[in-house]
Amino acid sequence: MSEITEKMKEELLKRCEKSKEKDDYDFWNEHIKYVVENAVNLAKQYGADVEIVELGALLHDIAMPSEYGEREQHHIYGAEIAEQLLTELNYPKDRMECVKNCVLNHRGSEDRPRNTIEEQCVADADVIAHFDCIPMLFSLVYKDMNLSILDGKEYVRKKLERDYNKLSSQTRELLKERYENILKVLFVV
Repeated sequence: MSEITEKMKEELLKRCEKSKEKDDYDFWNEHIKYVVENAVNLAKQYGADVEIVELGALLHDIAMPSEYGEREQHHIYGAEIAEQLLTELNYPKDRMECVKNCVLNHRGSEDRPRNTIEEQCVADADVIAHFDCIPMLFSLVYKDMNLSILDGKEYVRKKLERDYNKLSSQTRELLKERYENILKVLFVV
């Protein structure tokens, strides 16, 4: 981790901790740490700029624990926060734009183009994180959405299927066996 990524991680962890105290959701441990780990691994595999990818992964959801803007627009607000934080640290403008694009284009539910391998790494890592923390999805459907066992199970299965299909073809192939095993174990297909 470079000095700049360390500083961004420290800032993110502060915001996550403050948010956790308020609403008892741990953005870092239940999602973001998985995105960062997966994004860096993909960056190394795909020959992407690791620092850009790591910063994009750290900042991709920063608007949510920052409680800044509407959740549905967190990618837009996150890019604004990323620009502010990176500007304060005198991060080179051209590299800052790359990080902002990773944040802006990470959402699978938004049909936004991913023009660089760095953007694709962050977007794919965001999806893979759902496979790393499946209990969080079940918590969502049973605790937050109050679904029945059967409806919750079906919701999670469909969510994982949608997520898998949002991956780039290269990453989908890497995740194929794991995805199929998850379906077999959790959903007896």
